[in-house]
Amino acid sequence: MTVFLIIIVIALFAVTVWQMSKIFDLSRGPHTDSSQIASQKDNKVNGYLMLMFLVFIYVISIYCFWHYSKFYLPEAASEHGSEVDTLMFITLALIMFVLVLTQGLLHWFAFKYRGEKGKKALFFADNDKLEFIWTIIPVIVLAGLIIYGLFTWSDIMNINEEDDPLVIEIYAYQFDWRARYSGEDNTLGKANVRFIQGVNQLGVDESDSYGNDDVIINELHLPVGRPVLFKFRSQDVLHSAFFPHFRAQMNVVPGMITQFGFTPTITSEEMRESEYMVEKVGRINDIRKDKSKELTAAGEVPLDSYEFEYYLLCNKICGQGHYNMQMKIVVESEEDYKAWIKEQQTFGATMAAADGSTDDIITDEDDTLEEDLDEEGNTETELE
Repeated sequence: MTVFLIIIVIALFAVTVWQMSKIFDLSRGPHTDSSQIASQKDNKVNGYLMLMFLVFIYVISIYCFWHYSKFYLPEAASEHGSEVDTLMFITLALIMFVLVLTQGLLHWFAFKYRGEKGKKALFFADNDKLEFIWTIIPVIVLAGLIIYGLFTWSDIMNINEEDDPLVIEIYAYQFDWRARYSGEDNTLGKANVRFIQGVNQLGVDESDSYGNDDVIINELHLPVGRPVLFKFRSQDVLHSAFFPHFRAQMNVVPGMITQFGFTPTITSEEMRESEYMVEKVGRINDIRKDKSKELTAAGEVPLDSYEFEYYLLCNKICGQGHYNMQMKIVVESEEDYKAWIKEQQTFGATMAAADGSTDDIITDEDDTLEEDLDEEGNTETELE
């Protein structure tokens, strides 16, 4: 009912404004020019407005590039990341050059050739030479960008198996990630969602011996300088594995396995100590301190201090909890990685422990049942 009343009020307000505009027109004097044709004064005013708007566009663009540059990502933390950044900056530079040139010409011509009394416009019905020029130039530029992009994409996507990449499965489900390491044999065991049951949350095939040494964890550790091949699998809906600092992203599609690979080049600790990140973390913590003062004054819990970490994010709106679908990534030295992976429990050990727990429960129940039978047997003997 409230919405209906609001709509009625808005409609009545619009009618009132319309009626007032008609009254305003009627109140004008008899010598007022009421024609719908633009006068020389109108054209002059609009010509200067076009120039002013051009200046505004240039100024606001320069300001945005300067002011919001602090939100740019830091240098790429992967081997191929610099290629992606180069491709992006070349594309951006070309787009900005064309934008500045075409907008400048558009607004300048609108001012220079504005309508004036007694001036007749010169026009061409067609001009093959001009049409050829403004057709062939975009074709050459776009073809160059596309070919350059295809070569860059091919270099990134073609993983060299001879480099012995570390094979890791990234498993997505609403609304979290799991990482499955391929173990000492560097070969992932087979998996299917039909095998999901109990502690086997990723549906690893227990009959496949390659899966026994797999390690399933909810925190991704990567050795710096070693190629990593990710294989992506989804349990439910379409997700997108997004590694912003590594310039990598791949769709995670239900029913199929997609893959992407990169080589980490900057450890988490090195990224924390970089000039860019020190400044950014300090700026964020200053904001948090001010916010914490307000929370403390209101009797609420203050915010924790922020510390940088790499994260795997979901870049598809996959449901209600999409905003919080993330997994911490730790890039460390090869020695630290090997020490960490040795501490993790393998899939085979996890399933054996689960089976052992079940056996213990059954054994305890059987012992209890035997004791009950003994007690009943003794009772019957005594009665006899």
